[in-house]
Amino acid sequence: MATPSLSGSMGAFSGFTRLCKGLAVVLISGHIVIQVLPQAIQYLALIPARTIPFAWNLITAGYIEQSIHGVVLSTIGLLFIGKLLEPVWGSREFLKFIFVVNFLTSLCVFIIAIALYYITTKENYLYNPLSGFHGILSGFLVGIKQIIPDQEIPLLKLKAKWLPSLSVLLSIVICFLASESSTALPTLIFGTYMSWIYLRYWQKKPETKLKGDPSDDFAFSTFFPDFLRPVIDPIATIFHRMLCGRSEAADNAQGYTVGGNPLPGSDPIEASRRRERGARALEERLATERLAGARGSEESGDAVENV
Repeated sequence: MATPSLSGSMGAFSGFTRLCKGLAVVLISGHIVIQVLPQAIQYLALIPARTIPFAWNLITAGYIEQSIHGVVLSTIGLLFIGKLLEPVWGSREFLKFIFVVNFLTSLCVFIIAIALYYITTKENYLYNPLSGFHGILSGFLVGIKQIIPDQEIPLLKLKAKWLPSLSVLLSIVICFLASESSTALPTLIFGTYMSWIYLRYWQKKPETKLKGDPSDDFAFSTFFPDFLRPVIDPIATIFHRMLCGRSEAADNAQGYTVGGNPLPGSDPIEASRRRERGARALEERLATERLAGARGSEESGDAVENV
């Protein structure tokens, strides 16, 4: 099977899924609401001092973009990345991923804001409204890393597996250059990490009845350059045991092996199948787009001849 390409085509602006279009409407509608009713931001955005009792802002904050460029970038990212991920995961799993990652990211940002307030006693950590879809977008990049890690991104000449790391690195650099952008950094970092946690340990695989992606190619250290991995791996293991309550050995003993033999579809086999599904979905979509583009060219040619 030929390796699909992420390069654009004449049909690049078509093929968006219904779910992604619906979520795009939610993002645009949320932005319009806070523009028409500015006070709505007090109830929809994440304001740590108001999260109790307004706990619903842990969910709604992820879908509220406060700036026009924010809603434009989020909508474009949702439509274009969504049409790559949703066919591979399925609509239900895609929606579940968005909901879980959004909620956990907001929860972590809330906890960090409270902690920073107690450390610095600065009230802006409590009352600054935080919102935006960028945490979920960073999670989408982790999904791309999992499905098509070795696919090269056009123009950037960069493999897809480095997109999450590059996104976080650029966000950190931008925060140093423009301090007002620092409010988005925790959301991006936790969006990246929580999406990896979800895909690594919790995402269900109907074909194998297993959870997660235990392959070495999706380990936490793969987000870092090779020379840093000997340092990252021991640290990642400590946090792995603290946050997930199990070690890789326990995973193998309980879920991915029976009598010392790997279960069908686990570890490298399951990871390979996932990449094949991602590649196949991309290949089919690109073929459809090329066919649509060719038909459009033929119709244009016929029209010219008729004239």
